Amino acid sequence: MTIEQTITLVEQMLKTALIVGSPVLLAAFIVGIVVSIFQAATQIQEMTLTFIPKIVAAVVTLIIFGSWMFVELRDYFQSVFQSITIIVR
Repeated sequence: MTIEQTITLVEQMLKTALIVGSPVLLAAFIVGIVVSIFQAATQIQEMTLTFIPKIVAAVVTLIIFGSWMFVELRDYFQSVFQSITIIVR
């Protein structure tokens, strides 16, 4: 296995992780900003007010984008396993 092949596999891994993880992270980020603005406006400093909406947003995002995430990860792992058979030969 050459350094170029290793770099390519790591690059594909990072790109796939970024693409697959971004919907959940983006939803949690947007909900966190909205809740923070709400807390600043109303001066309610309840700790559960920040966590529960983020968890709900993450679960809803996983329900909506879960099948797409699964397909992306399946395609990535298929390409990795095909690369392994090529590299071993």
